[in-house]
Amino acid sequence: MKALGEPTRYRIWTCLLERKHCVRSLSKKMGISESAISQHMKVMREAGLVYGEKYGYHTHYLPSPEAVHQLFKSVQKMYEQSQKLDRNTTVCQCEFKEGNAK
Repeated sequence: MKALGEPTRYRIWTCLLERKHCVRSLSKKMGISESAISQHMKVMREAGLVYGEKYGYHTHYLPSPEAVHQLFKSVQKMYEQSQKLDRNTTVCQCEFKEGNAK
C-alpha cells in the first residue's frame, strides 16, 4: 500500500488494471517522461505489485495477481474493522481533562 500511496503510482496501477502497458504507452497516456515512468515501475516491481512480460524490445507490465489479492484482503480487513468501530464515543481515551487545558 505504501508504494501505491504516491498519486502517480496509483494512476499507473489503475491503468494496468485495465490492460497491460509498456513504459512508452504509460508515458503517453499520463503525459510524463518515460524515465519517470520507469522509476515508478521500479518501485512497483520491488514492492511486488507488478511484473513484466517481454515483447521484443519492450516490457509490458501487468498487476501481480498475488498483490491484487493481498490488497483486496487488506482493504476488506479495514472495512470489517471500521464496521466494529464505536462511532457513538464522544471523546477519545487520551489523558485530556477539561481542567488541564492551558
